[in-house]
Amino acid sequence: IEQKAKGESIPLGTIDKKLLNLIQTDFPLVSEPYRALGEKLGISGDDVMARIGELKARGLIRQISPVLDARRLGYRSTLVAMKVPQSQLDRAAQLFVEHPGVSHGYERNHQFNLWFTLAIPPAADIDAELQRLTDNIGVESVMALPATKLFKINTYFAMDEDGHSGNGGTHDDTALPQEAPLLDLERRVINELQQDLPLVSAPFAAMAARLGISESDLLDRCRSLLERGIIRRFGASLNHRQVGYTANAMTCWAVPPEMVDAAGKKLAALGEVSHCYERKTNPSWSYNLFAMIHAHDKETCRHIADKISQETGLGDYISLFSTREFK
Repeated sequence: IEQKAKGESIPLGTIDKKLLNLIQTDFPLVSEPYRALGEKLGISGDDVMARIGELKARGLIRQISPVLDARRLGYRSTLVAMKVPQSQLDRAAQLFVEHPGVSHGYERNHQFNLWFTLAIPPAADIDAELQRLTDNIGVESVMALPATKLFKINTYFAMDEDGHSGNGGTHDDTALPQEAPLLDLERRVINELQQDLPLVSAPFAAMAARLGISESDLLDRCRSLLERGIIRRFGASLNHRQVGYTANAMTCWAVPPEMVDAAGKKLAALGEVSHCYERKTNPSWSYNLFAMIHAHDKETCRHIADKISQETGLGDYISLFSTREFK
């Protein structure tokens, strides 16, 4: 469950680097995806599966699965920050680790030291859910910081000079996604897909059989869900620290409303930025523009934030580095 944010990256060979680039951004939704990947790399499908298995064993690949857009599925989501006494931190973290609606959770170097994302069904109430989560622990303060605009969401870690820029995922339309209509079968497909893709030559065949549809129908529906933005991407999620991106800074700016769009688009254009949102503020938190900056070291993260600040004239910002990853 818990990983220290420190840690050395693991050396990789050329083929493994190219494989990691491919399976993050261009995972083939075909009957034999590992064979298709092998054809691009000049190796066999069996070799691809063996390499992925080894990369998982070494902790570089978390899993291969769809990344879903919670809002497209009708869920409401928010970033949550808590101020928790150090003596209660592990207990508090365990509560959200066990919560099915929490997808990410970090300890960060700030008085608000526990940060996580929470998605809940439409009928649920975020404030009531946070109250339930914090009832039995000594939380000093809690705040929900829901997004109001989306500028970028694109988690990609380039392994070498052949990797993509990482600038994909930027949004010209900054409006948040809306719920998409779904057929009952599509909901069943989404439920079936939410597992680590097996390392077998035809990994979708057993899923299709359990759903009572053909493999080609399953793959067609996967592609449709991708095209409609319900699945944001299908591919590998990496442990960014293990692949060399050891620094993770959630950098937050206090930006006047009339400057938010220009600053957000500037941040979104950076390959080092994986996520960029405008979020609601409150009396305890005046920062409204959030960017996740990933780099090989903290100094690079700070340099990027400083450069943006100088170029935009926005001097009021803070960078919160993760010190522990809980989920």
